[in-house]
Amino acid sequence: MARQLDEQIAARFPVGQRLRVLDVGMGQGTQALRLARAGHQVTGLEQDPTMVAAARGALAGEPEGIRERMRIIEGDGRDTGVHFLPGSFDVVLCHGVLMYVEEPDPLVAGLARMLAHGGLLSLLVRNGDALAMRPGLSGDWSAALGAFDTVAYTNRLGLDVRADRLETLTATLAGIAAPLHAWYGVRVFTDTAPDGAAIPDDLEPLLAAEERAGRTDPYRRVAALLHLCGVRG
Repeated sequence: MARQLDEQIAARFPVGQRLRVLDVGMGQGTQALRLARAGHQVTGLEQDPTMVAAARGALAGEPEGIRERMRIIEGDGRDTGVHFLPGSFDVVLCHGVLMYVEEPDPLVAGLARMLAHGGLLSLLVRNGDALAMRPGLSGDWSAALGAFDTVAYTNRLGLDVRADRLETLTATLAGIAAPLHAWYGVRVFTDTAPDGAAIPDDLEPLLAAEERAGRTDPYRRVAALLHLCGVRG
């Protein structure tokens, strides 16, 4: 996903431009820190105190220049209008958040308002058109059959959450003046790997295969996750 994001940033902005980045639901700060290390000014917004503490701990171990480029705010991603002025950012990330939001459209619209003209909105969502893949590949036929006609599912944390369909989100992005510019699949071949699995020795060819599949039909359409990139018009 990081490679996909870098590709879209390179396509939208001049090389070397210091971007204003907002990471909504930043978790432990993996992407936010990576972009701060690349020279961008990054704001991370996260409501989970445990994740905030983890992100702050990771940031504390960075050189002073990187610490100065990143700020962390504890808060809800649905309240971006409280924290920031419209058009304040060049790039807005919202990765792995929409599945926890019952009505995603207001959140996505709020994120788009944070973007300057020509800004990039990056969403990572559970693929509602491929919910039968994981149980099917695991041989759980009853769960696979039940997944075809719903966007509700139980995640690996045991939480009841929801997925998004590509067609629906494409319409949403068009309706908020941030139409879909590019989309990718994420975790095409590796979604059934167990939690905590060791990093394999053949990591580079694995990533190359995932990256190729994530941009190639029909493979990307059955990915566990979808990475959608909209551009503010």
